[in-house]
Amino acid sequence: MPSADAPVEHRITDIGARLLYRDALVLVIDKPAGLPVHPGPKGGETLTDHLDALRFGLPRRPEAAHRLDRDTSGCLALGRHAKALARLNKLFAASGTVGKTYWAIVEGDPAEDEGRIDFPLARRSDDPRSWWMKTDPAGDPSLTTWRVLGRSADRSLAWLALSPVTGRTHQLRVHCAAKGWPILGDTIYGTAPRSGGPGLQLHARALTLPLYPKKPPILVEAPAPGHMRARMEMCGYRASA
Repeated sequence: MPSADAPVEHRITDIGARLLYRDALVLVIDKPAGLPVHPGPKGGETLTDHLDALRFGLPRRPEAAHRLDRDTSGCLALGRHAKALARLNKLFAASGTVGKTYWAIVEGDPAEDEGRIDFPLARRSDDPRSWWMKTDPAGDPSLTTWRVLGRSADRSLAWLALSPVTGRTHQLRVHCAAKGWPILGDTIYGTAPRSGGPGLQLHARALTLPLYPKKPPILVEAPAPGHMRARMEMCGYRASA
């Protein structure tokens, strides 16, 4: 059995097996950690390479309606055609409209059991190619609510539920680091080495999509990913959670 620090497995052999929800407008898949959503300058495998398999009879492949970092796993919504994608994009652009819950393993022991993080964020550099962020009073308003789901026996790790009210780049990673409990496996804002670490312990656990005015919001949940389970169990996770 691979150790908790084994390299994150991100290759997709059957994307259909990762489908969590499907209707006429939207698909939600469980994106694996380590797989970029879109092609980048370095090339390599991306989620886009696999989307043709999710047409389900439509003439074009679905497209991602929002972002997930390469190393973040979990719920990713796809618009099945142009009108559906535009509708989803509008939902995600409106702050607080789409409900998002992430699970994270953080280093340290938050002093409270829940709270709000209200730190404005700005780019570290003026270089438009740089995505690294920092807290900055002159930055864009950024709000995250959080709750402790469990703590390790030695209080060195905590399992959190994080809900971003705004959707800034790297928001959860920067907010957790700024509070003094960086996300485990974060090579930019945390203490993880560039290689050989546990992989980013951040998972898009659930999406709530108010897509249809006369129907209840769509709630989709992604199961706990393999690369996070060992440390989640250290913090009290059980498979039924």
